[in-house]
Amino acid sequence: MEAMLYEKGVGNVRCRLCARRCVIADGKRGVCGVRENRGGVLMTLVYGKAASCAVDPIEKKPLFHFHPGTKALSVSTVGCNFRCLFCDNWSISQPDEIFGDPLSPEEIVSLAKRTGCRSISYTYTEPTVFFEYAHDTARLAKKEGIFNTFVTNGYMTPEAVEVISPYLDAATVDFKGSGDPSFYRAFCGVPDASPVFDALLEMKRRKIFIEVTNLIVPGGGDIKSPFLKLSGWIRDSLGAETPYHILRFFPSYLWSGSDPLPHNAMEEFWKMARREGLSHVYLGNMPGGSFENTVCPSCGNVVIERCGFEVLSLNLKGNACSWCGRALNVVA
Repeated sequence: MEAMLYEKGVGNVRCRLCARRCVIADGKRGVCGVRENRGGVLMTLVYGKAASCAVDPIEKKPLFHFHPGTKALSVSTVGCNFRCLFCDNWSISQPDEIFGDPLSPEEIVSLAKRTGCRSISYTYTEPTVFFEYAHDTARLAKKEGIFNTFVTNGYMTPEAVEVISPYLDAATVDFKGSGDPSFYRAFCGVPDASPVFDALLEMKRRKIFIEVTNLIVPGGGDIKSPFLKLSGWIRDSLGAETPYHILRFFPSYLWSGSDPLPHNAMEEFWKMARREGLSHVYLGNMPGGSFENTVCPSCGNVVIERCGFEVLSLNLKGNACSWCGRALNVVA
């Protein structure tokens, strides 16, 4: 299938989907490995090829403030525009060959309805690289009253955000190592994280609901100065009530030499984010503690109680705290 968002050059094409903006010669593929120049036409090689499909709690995305307690149908293809040394899903994000089971956009929407899912999440790998597949599915889902969410590294062009925005309801944008440029170069294979900030601003402008995650990787991604800088940027640019998930790292793929940070070190990052003025800060990959609960900034009562990905209690009236009536940054 012909890809979206590209322009033709002399003997090549330029992809305008992700911030790499790959210039691709005839017969070659972009860095993502799933978009190929065939005689001056950029083709997507993964349309309708689902590498993974499962029903998840929406909290697993993680989306804690977007229809909490509901289910999401999670879909992905192979491929990624990053080369993270610590990737959890490397078997499908960094494959040598393209594979996947046939699953059309119509079938995905039908499956979401049959399984009682309120939303479809384009996740597991990077949804930017299977943009056409996600776009067509999201458009159909929207007509059926089903929400659409991206779980993304955010390394997409403003043009891509514009095209998907009529159908995209929410996004979880994943930072690694607090967006530190040196970390992105050494661990993720991209020059820096500046396009991620640009994409977030474009998402906010287009009223896409945003939650942010930040993976704290020992041995390079656990430096406090970029963490404080990112926390302040979220407060000032996205809003102090933007949900912020600080994720504990576990060894995976090619980066297995560092142990996870101890709980007390993760809690210190939580405290730093709170001191920077962020209202809703969560610790991920540390299930069972109070750091997973949503607390009302006004009265201090627990509005959403969680254990892992399970919602234990929901004390909301619409998007307001049922204890004191304060409006919260929650879509319920």
